[in-house]
Parts: sequence; C-alpha cells; structure tokens
Amino acid sequence: MSTSFRLSTTQIAQAVGSATTSAVAVMEATLARIAAYDAVQPQVWISRAPADALLAQARAVDARVAAGEHLPLAGVPFAAKDNIDVAGLETTAACPAFAYSPTASASVIDRLTAAGAICVGKTNLDQFATGLVGTRSPYGIPRNASNLAYVSGGSSSGSAVAVAAGLVPFALGTDTAGSGRVPAAFNHLIGFKPTKGRWSTHGLVPACRSIDCITVFTDDTAGARLVDDVVAGFDPADPWSRPLADHALAAKIIGVPRRDQRLWFGDLESEYLYDQALAKLASLATVVEIDMAPLQEAALLLYNGPWVAERTAAMARLLTENPDAVDPTVRTVVEAGWDKSAVELWNGIYRMAELKRHADQLLQQVDLLVFPTTGTTYRVDELLAAPVALNSNLGAYTNFVNLLDMAAVAIPAGQRTNGTGFGITLIGPAHSDRALLTMADAWAAAAQLSPPPPLDLEGRMQTVKIAVVGAHLEGMPLHWQLTSRNATFVGAFETAPSYRLYAIADSVPPKPALVFSEEGAAIKLEVYELGVAEFGSFVVDVPPPLAIGTVTLADGSSVKGFVSEPRALNGAEDITHFGGWRAFIASKA
Repeated sequence: MSTSFRLSTTQIAQAVGSATTSAVAVMEATLARIAAYDAVQPQVWISRAPADALLAQARAVDARVAAGEHLPLAGVPFAAKDNIDVAGLETTAACPAFAYSPTASASVIDRLTAAGAICVGKTNLDQFATGLVGTRSPYGIPRNASNLAYVSGGSSSGSAVAVAAGLVPFALGTDTAGSGRVPAAFNHLIGFKPTKGRWSTHGLVPACRSIDCITVFTDDTAGARLVDDVVAGFDPADPWSRPLADHALAAKIIGVPRRDQRLWFGDLESEYLYDQALAKLASLATVVEIDMAPLQEAALLLYNGPWVAERTAAMARLLTENPDAVDPTVRTVVEAGWDKSAVELWNGIYRMAELKRHADQLLQQVDLLVFPTTGTTYRVDELLAAPVALNSNLGAYTNFVNLLDMAAVAIPAGQRTNGTGFGITLIGPAHSDRALLTMADAWAAAAQLSPPPPLDLEGRMQTVKIAVVGAHLEGMPLHWQLTSRNATFVGAFETAPSYRLYAIADSVPPKPALVFSEEGAAIKLEVYELGVAEFGSFVVDVPPPLAIGTVTLADGSSVKGFVSEPRALNGAEDITHFGGWRAFIASKA
C-alpha cells in the first residue's frame, strides 16, 4: 500500500464541499483501504461502523451539500480512540469487562459530525489510556506503520496508525502524559495537543480527569487547524472546559534542554536528529539552553507522586470488583494510587503550584520550548520484556506538559534508519495553540524533510528472507540450521539469469558457491524467513569462503542469500548447467 494516494483532511473537505467528488466516493475508497490494511493490522480497530451505515451517512452529507449547506468537514472520514463515546458503537477503553453502549456521543464527536465528518470506527489503545507504548490491550498490539517490529506509541496507538497507514485523514486521540504526541512522533505525524479545556472532554472515559485532553493526529497542520476550528470552544457540559482564547507568540527565542540534561537512553541516532533539528531552528529564532530539572520534577509527580491516585479514582470500581479484568501492567501502575494519602496529595499540589510558577516565569524568558518528543523508540519485544521501565523512558519529555497547563504540537523531524519517525514538540503556554501551529509551518518550510518511508506491510524489518542454494536446502545435511531457528519456508524460486554455480572443492559437507556473472543462468533455490535475531545467529555460523550477501530473483526482487569469496572457486567445478544443487547431487548418485 503506497501512501502517495492520500488525500488530506482539507483536500477531502474542499472536494466534497464543492461537489468535485462525493462523500459516497470518498467513503467507498476509505472502506477499500481499511479492508486491505486489515490483512496487515486488524488490531488497529476495536470496532467499526457497518459499511451500509457509513455509506448512508455519506449520502446524507452529499444531500446537505446539494442543499447548499456549508460543511467545514464535508465527507471527511475519521477515527476515534475507543475511550471517546460514539453513539452506536460500544466504548471499551480496551477493557471488555468495562464496555458499555453510550446513549449519546461525546461533545467533540457531535461537533465533528455536525460539520460533515463521518466516524468510521473506534481505535485500539493502551487500556484505560495508561501507557505510551500501544502494547497494553487485549485487542492486540498496533505496531508502527513504517516498521512492524517497533511500537506504535500509545496510548493512542490505533488512532496514530490509522492515519499513518492512510486509512483516514485524521483521528482523535487523547493525551494525559503524552499519548497524543508520542505516537505522532513514531509514525511521522502531526500530534496536536490543545490547551486543557480548549476541547471538551464531555463523553471521554477519564484517565486523570483534571489534566486529560482530547487530541488529533493529522498529516499536516492545515488538518489540525480545520479540526480545531470545528471542535474548540466552551462546553457547559464539561466542568473542565474554558472560554476560548488565542494568544500570540513572538517565537523569537526558543528554549531547549541543556545538553547535559538531554536523555537519549543510548539512542545516538535520536541525538543526532535532534541536533540537526536545532541547527534548522537556529535559522528561525535564537536558541537558548534552559534548565529542565524543574520540568522533570513535575513530570515525576504524575506517576511517582499523588496524581497516580487520580487514575485509581477513575478505575476504582473495576479495580475493586473485578481486578483481574485489568491488564496486569496497567493494574500494577494504577493500584499504587491506593497507597497515596490526602497529605501526600496536598503536598503534591503545593509543590506543583511552585513548579508551575517556575514554568510560567520560564515562558516569560523564552517564547516557546522545543523538546524531543521522545529520546528513543523500542521494538515491541523489548517493551513486552520491560513494560514499565521502557514506557517511563518514553515520557521523559512529555509528562510535565498537561500538569503545567501548556499547549503542545508534536511534529516530524526526521526518521531513523529503521524507518520509524523521530519528532520534536513545540511547547507553549496555555492558549498558544494556534501560534504553535504557525511555528510548526515555519519549521516544516525550513526543515524540508524527506517523506516517510513506504509502509512496512510485510514486517520486512521484523523478519529477514534468505535464499539457500545447497547444503541448507530441505533434505540436505545443513537444513537443520534453519529448522532449529523456526525458519518458515517461503517457496522455491530461481535466481535471475545472471549467476553461475560451482561445487566447492573438498567441502564437508559438500557445498556450492553461487557467483554473479553476466554470462550466467537461472539457478534453482529455496527462500526461508527468519526473525532478525535468528538471522543474526545463522549468519554467525556461516563458514568461509561462503558469506551472506544479496541475491536477485527471477522476478527482479532481492533477498539475502549465500554468496562466495573468490577463493571459493579454487579447484571448484562449474555445475551451472545442472540448474541447481539438487540436480548436481542427483547426478552423483
């Protein structure tokens, strides 16, 4: 699946609103893309609306447009994280025992649908929005859209992947500690986290009710602006809602962490990409280093301090009546709140007020902060092995933002060699939302980043395909080196007609040497698939004069495979005319 076909939120809204295309045509294409991607990651979704119901909604949008109604989001499909109520779809918060059927949609959903947008389904998440990883759900683990071996980020995992995979042009997430920003960074997206109270949280399953925010993932800032135009504003149904305000930012002085305070967790590539980002930022404004220790202290209060008890309060009934229904890692994190006292809470509130005063004074000395969104990323297997410690690492630059009442926009800032995204986050005071989006546009113009890599639909970086031509073929003496590593047989193929095959002299057991030659022929071989770690151990066992290189198959595709050093041909017999090792061995019999 290529990403080149993708239409943005604004493109779809303009096309449907002008009747250049129809909402029905957009929905039909959306359903086809979702069905195709289900073969790769069905776990992106927890539930979806029936196709006939979605097409009926699309026809209704087309009728409204034909009647002359202006719809800012005419026909735009979107997804909603499954802790946000959508009438007609169950809300689970990724916990089947908690599931309920809401009688009404959340306020943000009502505003989006009134503007012509169509919710196609509910996306997967870290259970009860507790986690920054995307691995804590009984509905499966959504994986990074660019490399399936790596985490998608969480807790808004499914929403980020749905946009990154081109299934919908925007998706709603939530953000308490970074859940609307970390997945954006890993998946090459914009993650817009508005000021607390700018978007209503009425109809949201709470994590930490006092600091929860509903967020949006998009491919560009124009889409984030359009969604904000529709959903921002005071909602009397939400006790945390605030009057709408937009404050300007001079954006002339940018604060960044002191070099000695930057946390990379051994990820030198992220450190390099951040340094590159700062060099580009220096062309836009004055970059100054700041002491982020007070911000880190605030961040620690979220889970190590009394605020964890707010998560406990949100889940208290389930934790008391059916604790086994809660993901074990989530339960371990949240049950710590039972031990927090009122004295600890008030002392925490007092200290947070002091830290917020410090943050406010800091934002009078600099116009905004630009931090790495995360210091590193991890493979899914790594997170499953160390679920709490590695999750905590991902929140090093995000946990303090909502506690200190700041707005933030996560934006792409490059990609690692494994294809996963690296991002930076623009952080400003409350109500600087639109100014941050403007600064994000200036960054994009200065950065001129390459587009993200093609989607890794087959998990190519999670497994490795290897071609074998001789002693490792099925039934041959070294085939056990593949079966002992749980190799999967892909198929029998031929090389491109540009190889010669030799029987190596005095090799025990007998082995061939495959050599590239312009006067070659097609050679029969078998292809197997190994996990990355298993492939590495297999390569270690390959003896000279053989080596592992790249072999071109008859269809033009390439896989890893056995090649040879020049010395392999000393005294070797050219057996190319047999067309493969099996035929040569049969001739000896």
